Amino acid sequence: MNENKDRNIFYRRIGMTVFGIFLCGISVGFFKLAAFGVDPFQSFMAGLDCAVPIRFGTLYVIANVCLLLFSLFADRHYIGLGTIINLSLLGYIVEFSYDFLKQTFPDPSAGFRIISFLIGVSVMCFSSAFYFTADMGVSTYDAVALILVNKWHIGKFKFIRIITDLMCVAAGCCLYIVSGGEFSKLPQIAGIGTIITAFFMGPLIDFFNRKVAWPFLYGKRNVEKSS
Repeated sequence: MNENKDRNIFYRRIGMTVFGIFLCGISVGFFKLAAFGVDPFQSFMAGLDCAVPIRFGTLYVIANVCLLLFSLFADRHYIGLGTIINLSLLGYIVEFSYDFLKQTFPDPSAGFRIISFLIGVSVMCFSSAFYFTADMGVSTYDAVALILVNKWHIGKFKFIRIITDLMCVAAGCCLYIVSGGEFSKLPQIAGIGTIITAFFMGPLIDFFNRKVAWPFLYGKRNVEKSS
């Protein structure tokens, strides 16, 4: 009986990992369509993309390999199936989803851009909670905040995540400007949407983690008993 239960949870964790990463890539496509600024890590990647003239999907892989080295030395617990899928496929999912949305909605109105931004934030936090809870490896960037919290005990996740997100935004803006980017287009990389995301992603992920992802994986009753 316990073996069947453990096997079901294991398969559910795999499904949550793949589902979460796939949705995360789609959410970034909505962020980019909204053009209010992408999420903090993608803000950094957008700045890096301006500075390094190679395909975004390939650049994403290279940047994540560098972060992967940090995780391998600091805490290998967060490296797993989810990390490999995220590292190798997420950049291309983002590229595909944005191209598809841009072709489908070539000239979105301001109202539709706001809706796209809200969809992007909600879906990203929801999907992140799923593959965090699955615990089969997270993205190399997400691992940084988790290591700082759970390994080095620096502070609570929602606050540490705000700090790492703000650092990514600052780095992305600097890279964009240094590479010759126009100030008028800077809000597309780090706009009001990026700032809102930097302050609210941590708390929202924490909310979806407790209210949706954990109950889905272990059952609502078991979560209520342990809380």
